[in-house]
Amino acid sequence: MGSREKQSSPIPKGERVIIVTGTPGVGKSTVSIELSSRLVYRLVSVGDLVKDERLYTRVDRKRDTLVADMDQTSKRLSDIVSGSSEMLIVEGHYAVDVVPQETVKLVFVLRRDPEELREILRKRSYGEQKIRENIAAEILDVCLYDAVDRCGAEKVCEVNVTGRKADEVVDEIQQVMQGKKKCRIGTVDWLGKLDSEGKIDEYLKDF
Repeated sequence: MGSREKQSSPIPKGERVIIVTGTPGVGKSTVSIELSSRLVYRLVSVGDLVKDERLYTRVDRKRDTLVADMDQTSKRLSDIVSGSSEMLIVEGHYAVDVVPQETVKLVFVLRRDPEELREILRKRSYGEQKIRENIAAEILDVCLYDAVDRCGAEKVCEVNVTGRKADEVVDEIQQVMQGKKKCRIGTVDWLGKLDSEGKIDEYLKDF
């Protein structure tokens, strides 16, 4: 566990948001809770916000998920950020799409080995189609691409969480935030790994 960092004064307007994103099952919620506890930053879960404030257009029964109203969710996040005088952590797999770009300081994209991810999603009782779709998104770097496209490569950091506990992951995130470790992308290549192992068809046969 790292030390808690208490803020002593309000944060100036501008880059006040740390985004934690990634495919469902990579551990965003657990890591974000630990990170916000250490830093004493306000935590906003996009998924919880959409559910609690009914910011969705419909329920996708097939995938057992809510379809967010992106315009309303973006407006709500903008209100939350502009009305806050503190640093915030915003977590969610589409957080980069709903947080005002000019307020983003850093984006941490959590990555998990597809084999480990599959087991986690099965334990969550995800349907097989939903599992295949999420694994394909992880292999094809969808969340990473979206983060770079929306926020710029210089603000995006990949963190491989495979086989690691949340506190270890948060340690790495804090090292990046403190300038002790470089913020990098391109450090994960699940496609190359699966190709070398002859497993691409196993995971991407439907895509």
